[in-house]
Amino acid sequence: MKSDHPKVNYGKTGVLIINLGTPDSTSWLDIRKYLKEFLSDRRVIEVNPLIWQVILNLFILTFRPSKTAKAYKEIWMKDKNMSPLRYFTESQAQKLSKQIGNEKIIVDFAMRYGNPSIKSKINELHEKGCENLIILPLYPQYAAATTATVCDEVYRTLMKMRWQPNLKIIPHYESEPLYINAINNSIVKKINEINWKPDLIVASYHGIPKKYFEKGDPYHCYCHKTTRLISEKYSDIKIMTTFQSRFGPQEWLQPYTDKTFEALPKEGKKNILVICPGFSSDCVETLEEISIQGKESFIKSGGENFEMIPCLNDNEDHISLFKHLISKNL
Repeated sequence: MKSDHPKVNYGKTGVLIINLGTPDSTSWLDIRKYLKEFLSDRRVIEVNPLIWQVILNLFILTFRPSKTAKAYKEIWMKDKNMSPLRYFTESQAQKLSKQIGNEKIIVDFAMRYGNPSIKSKINELHEKGCENLIILPLYPQYAAATTATVCDEVYRTLMKMRWQPNLKIIPHYESEPLYINAINNSIVKKINEINWKPDLIVASYHGIPKKYFEKGDPYHCYCHKTTRLISEKYSDIKIMTTFQSRFGPQEWLQPYTDKTFEALPKEGKKNILVICPGFSSDCVETLEEISIQGKESFIKSGGENFEMIPCLNDNEDHISLFKHLISKNL
């Protein structure tokens, strides 16, 4: 007897690593499209949406894309026609797939803003028969504006599914020993490469408005926890926590990274290393804001030696960390 039941794929597990996102190119239109999606997220900008949309569309999206495009052009991987964040996130997924992927486990990547979207990748995994879904937001320290908004988009996608997969989300890993060890390995590697002794290591994390912290966001505490654990493993040089990438007139978490760079030479700290433990891949915030703008500001203020320690990117110990985090949920 012929069955008229529709064909349904089943029996697989999908693993989706999710990063912040990136414009598709350095063109003004692509930058504007990316910024509009990012800055329209109410988790990112907690302002009255009616007022904010007027400010965003009339002012910010008129002037900011040109400035942002200039920053992306400084770090764009022209030979690969993509941003470093896109390149390294894609590479992370490929390497992770070689470690844990098989006929039953499919590993892929998505971006919270831009392409490939979370919605498109979850639907793709669902069509391939993934009855189980493991989400790894690539933010070691949880914040509402990062991890939570990834979760929001995952939930919005599942809400439209008739047959939803079993879902597991890895919310943060700021104190995971493999993560701390990988960060410390990167510090040791960089110190072995340079021929001068750092006076200080600056651990720069992406900032959030202070009012988010006052409303109960744990991000500030997770950042300081990570720095403390790094310091306990690597005590040869003092490590201080700062916060970068503030936006708008309101007060953000302090101390500010840019102001710290300007002040350190006057305090006798003229040789520094900078590390960004909150970023899983090098991106415009690390390569342009820190390595280019930050270094220029530091040297101009009287600094002598400035080196940026690369993010963990697609390093072997970073992939081992991802494998460990995901394997616990398989």
